[in-house]
Amino acid sequence: MSDRPDEKHTRPDGVSDETVEALGKLSEALEAVEEARGHLYAFHRRCGTADLMLGDAVDQLRNAGHGDLADRLADDLVGRNIVEGRWSFQVVEDYDATYYAAFKEHEQAARDELVGGRKHLFEAEMKEDRRTHGRRHHEARPDA
Repeated sequence: MSDRPDEKHTRPDGVSDETVEALGKLSEALEAVEEARGHLYAFHRRCGTADLMLGDAVDQLRNAGHGDLADRLADDLVGRNIVEGRWSFQVVEDYDATYYAAFKEHEQAARDELVGGRKHLFEAEMKEDRRTHGRRHHEARPDA
């Protein structure tokens, strides 16, 4: 079997270096958006955890005889919106629907239009340039 990249990681005929580089940069931008989305989900989880912990603290304060303080915290903070009108899950949903989905659609459309939908061409070419051909653990693909 040939020690060459598979077709899905090989540039189609007639595609320029500039196009591969531009699509690589677009892919890199999408990766940054994906990373930001991950941080947003972590933020969402931390907000929920904080609210549940706050509820526990309120209960403990009430049990310790600090009912007025517990009531103030419960009334003002427990279940409070993190931004106007929204809990963190709503922020995540808005991000996904407004920005993330559109970014993914445009990135996919660019790849479909310019390289038949192929992914990671820039990285695949970098791998070909950097690996030691014929050496163990430097194979072009898993089945090579």
